[in-house]
Amino acid sequence: MNWDWEKLQDQRRRQGSTPPPDFNKFGDELKRLKDLRGRMPGGPKVLAAILVALWLLSGIYIVEPDEVGIVQRFGAYAYTTESGPHYHLPIPIETVQTPKVTQVKRVEIGFRSLFDRQGMPAQIRAVPEESLMLTGDENIVDVQFIVQYRIGDPINYLFKISEPDATLKNAAEAAMREVIGNDRIDSALTSGKLEIQNKTRDLLQQMLNRYDSGMDIIAVQLQDVHPPQEVADAFKDVASAREDKVRFVNEADAYLNDIIPKARGRSAAMENEAQGYKEQQVLKARGEAARFTAMLEEYVKAPEITRQRLFLETMETILANPTLEKIIMSDEALKQAVPYLPLEGMGRPKGGSQGAKAAKDAGGAQ
Repeated sequence: MNWDWEKLQDQRRRQGSTPPPDFNKFGDELKRLKDLRGRMPGGPKVLAAILVALWLLSGIYIVEPDEVGIVQRFGAYAYTTESGPHYHLPIPIETVQTPKVTQVKRVEIGFRSLFDRQGMPAQIRAVPEESLMLTGDENIVDVQFIVQYRIGDPINYLFKISEPDATLKNAAEAAMREVIGNDRIDSALTSGKLEIQNKTRDLLQQMLNRYDSGMDIIAVQLQDVHPPQEVADAFKDVASAREDKVRFVNEADAYLNDIIPKARGRSAAMENEAQGYKEQQVLKARGEAARFTAMLEEYVKAPEITRQRLFLETMETILANPTLEKIIMSDEALKQAVPYLPLEGMGRPKGGSQGAKAAKDAGGAQ
């Protein structure tokens, strides 16, 4: 301040001294105005009428579409007006307040947003005395959240509580502390955030209803929930381990959901195949039994003919089979030959005779 005064004195010295005001000139001008008012016909009355008219016109007010007009008569509530132009008795008889009843407002708990010149959030300042809370398992957690609300009853909002925002902030902090105090820190840090928000919103609305605050809570939103900085690294490790556990469980469930349907499908296929084979064998056995029974009836009627027919059918089946090796001899040749069984050729694969011959030649060469 001394520097500013010295600077001002230097500037005055450079520009020259300022002449003192001419009070005689001001007195002459004031005297001229008084003479002019005295010569004006009915001057005081006209001036009073103008002042009264301006006073009466001061009662005109306009309520915006998102507002309601709350008129007070000598400080007490009188009536409510809707959007549009209206008139109330001038001050000090009546006054009007126009709260915005459709605007969604917010209150920050645990932090404060700092805005730049354009009105955009520039940075956040933490308020630890509001955000640090104790959980049900005796752990400290830092909870930052916002409360969104709307004016539901403007009369109660204006006349039942003196500082609405401060009341809402204190009630919201108390509600959140109660909900967090009844929950575990694991739930607050991981999957229980939505439940905490809903419980806090309901509890906060009950508290405000008891206060007749006239505020309707729209939402409670957790912005940041984290442990204190001193133990943040340990909690991060625990959270990472829990995430790995959840991932492993999900992978195991995915494998389970993949392998069980396949196993059930294979089991059903094998069961169907076995059932089909069973039906096939049962039907085949029944057919053979029916065939044998019919053949027996025919054999009883004509044994020799039936026996001959069975022999012929069997020989026909054997001779028609190209995979069987057959030796056909006449009765005379059979009497002169020694009967034998072709044991060397039984069970030998096709081309076995050539392989045996090659093995015999190889043995002779040695």
